[in-house]
Amino acid sequence: MYQTSKFASLAALLVALSSTTAMADMMFNRISSFPVNENIPSAKDQNTESSAEIISATDDGTLLIYTDSPMGGVGMVDISNPTQPKPAGFLSLHGEPTSVSVVGKYALIGVNTSQSYTAPSGNLSVVNIETKSIETACELGGQPDSIAISPDKSLVAVAIENERDEDLNDGVIPQLPAGNVTVFSLKDDLPICDSKKVVDLSGLADIAGSDPEPEFVDFNALNEIVVTLQENNHLAVIDGITGTVKSHFSAGSVDLENVDIDEEGALTFDGKLDTVPREPDAVQWLDTDRFVIANEGDYKGGSRGFTIFSKSGEVLYDSGLDFEYRVAMAGHYPEKRSGNKGAEPEGLEVATFNGETFIFVLSERGSVIGVYRDTGATPEFVQLLPTGLAPEGAIALPGRNLLAVANEADLIEDGGVRSHVTLYQLADQSSAYPMIQSVMKDGRPIGWGALSGLTADPSIPGKLYAVNDSFYAMQPTIFTIDATQQPATITAATPVTRNGAPAQLMDQEGITVDGEGGFWLASEGRTDRMIPHGLYHVNASGEIKQQIAFPSELLHVEKRFGSEGVAMNGTTLWIAIQREWKDDSANQVKLVSYDTESKEWGAVLYPTEKADKGWTGLSEITIHGDYAYIVERDNQIGANAKLKRLYRVALSEMKPAKLGGKLSIVSKELVRDFLPDLKATGGYVVDKIEGFTIDADGVGFAVTDNDGTDDSNGETLFFSTGKM
Repeated sequence: MYQTSKFASLAALLVALSSTTAMADMMFNRISSFPVNENIPSAKDQNTESSAEIISATDDGTLLIYTDSPMGGVGMVDISNPTQPKPAGFLSLHGEPTSVSVVGKYALIGVNTSQSYTAPSGNLSVVNIETKSIETACELGGQPDSIAISPDKSLVAVAIENERDEDLNDGVIPQLPAGNVTVFSLKDDLPICDSKKVVDLSGLADIAGSDPEPEFVDFNALNEIVVTLQENNHLAVIDGITGTVKSHFSAGSVDLENVDIDEEGALTFDGKLDTVPREPDAVQWLDTDRFVIANEGDYKGGSRGFTIFSKSGEVLYDSGLDFEYRVAMAGHYPEKRSGNKGAEPEGLEVATFNGETFIFVLSERGSVIGVYRDTGATPEFVQLLPTGLAPEGAIALPGRNLLAVANEADLIEDGGVRSHVTLYQLADQSSAYPMIQSVMKDGRPIGWGALSGLTADPSIPGKLYAVNDSFYAMQPTIFTIDATQQPATITAATPVTRNGAPAQLMDQEGITVDGEGGFWLASEGRTDRMIPHGLYHVNASGEIKQQIAFPSELLHVEKRFGSEGVAMNGTTLWIAIQREWKDDSANQVKLVSYDTESKEWGAVLYPTEKADKGWTGLSEITIHGDYAYIVERDNQIGANAKLKRLYRVALSEMKPAKLGGKLSIVSKELVRDFLPDLKATGGYVVDKIEGFTIDADGVGFAVTDNDGTDDSNGETLFFSTGKM
């Protein structure tokens, strides 16, 4: 394992993790999220795809400007009040915007006008921010990617990528024409088109040297430009004034040990990768001598972290797996990217707040931001920040103690989350995220995600247990949680096994203690995937001792949306069925009972609220005192989410009738509206609140399911509802 960080031992990593997350001084926290579809012009279909990709800001930090490739223009966000961002307009451009950078009253925008990969073209468009109009444009002679403006505002540099056709020859380069870096002088904040200098980068890299593909550029205070050649795994430093290459070198490679390399539906962190090219994407200067790169990878590499170089090519620090492990411990590891780039650090921002320089590392697939403090030597981890889906660009506003991040994914076609701009503020406060995290064990993080059921130890306050669902089909697990810590901590992971091997054909959606040291698990069946509906009795070691299939009376009317929670009252198990089955009336679902002694099945009916959009159903059931507490939710996300609630039903009403007969309908009482809890962290409302329990002291706890960070931002909210 590549190891140059101060975490030379895993024990040191654990100590550092616990100490930094407990810091209560100056920390960043998310304060708002702006869905960029609010900038879609009223004349357009509001279901049009929109996206925030690269982002910049005016000098006073009150207006954000982001590129929107699907919409073919730039959007603006008024953040005069950063806790309540407002739409500030949209400007269509004559092409695809690739990057934006603000200088004075102008936004300089790289616009791709290419007709084909072999005939790339583009321009540097100048937009007057006040009038929202294009004033002028400089031809670039190729397809632009990133833009940077020198600190003294005398120069603008554009990375001309001339990207490859990924469907041609398996995407292998060279594929001419070659890219370059183009530099213009600025006068009165306007580019002088006739001053264009084209910096030839051909012949520098050992990998496809004839076809450099510049990805990202940045200036230091000496007007030197650093540029990443991602596909070439190369870096170059350019004199911005003369346009000459001052130094260039390979980005190099790393060896990674204890890394997850297989997309097998499990979080293993037991693989090995040798000589992995870094293939950096974003780059940012730390000072006039050092810069940091995000090692996203492209088609051959991606070392899953970040590296600090001197401008002469010396590796000063490499994060190894530090960043990826922290992503995993926060539940954000994207298992479906294990065989490719893992957490996929792509974007970067570097800025100085109150005399301290911070490095912000954006995990594109993990949808989380790592914040590190630059010490001049080994960076110090500060915190992780939750963000929208697929963070792409970031801009720091130190004068206002703000950070803005553009999240590009827009899942409108799938009914998912819209693209967002998220805002964070540095203040004298503790870190609000993560709300739950795991620890390291045997040299690797305890991987977790998709928490779908919650129960409490009957005698130890704050000791909880959770299960993951079928997203981790090869790794059904019972997690032990210490909820007395801040954040709550997953201290152990017990695999659910059958005959000594990980249990298969399960979709764990509910868990309850059995009173004897073991657990009952409820599995949601899916006949199309050969997953049966049923109950599983496991011992403290997770070994399945008994499997109980649903009776024929239930299987005759079953549907996909089955067991979503299980709770025990004496000898009786109660199972919450998520949605109506074939014999249920609209807005009525079953609470199914199973007597573990008499082996008798029964049910009552529970009335659900009518959904404004989509459907409503049950997510959890837990029993405490004289009541069964039930989580009821719609399946909507963001602004469309209207119903995320906790109800209770008196146990005295839950008198099961035989299956197939007439079932009584219970009455319910609203206990808590979860929407304020789900909005409290400044993000959009997530869909799935799936776990709720009450501990030995009568304190309630709730958790959301992050879908394994698959078409999800990976965010897991874990919070207490106080004494019940």
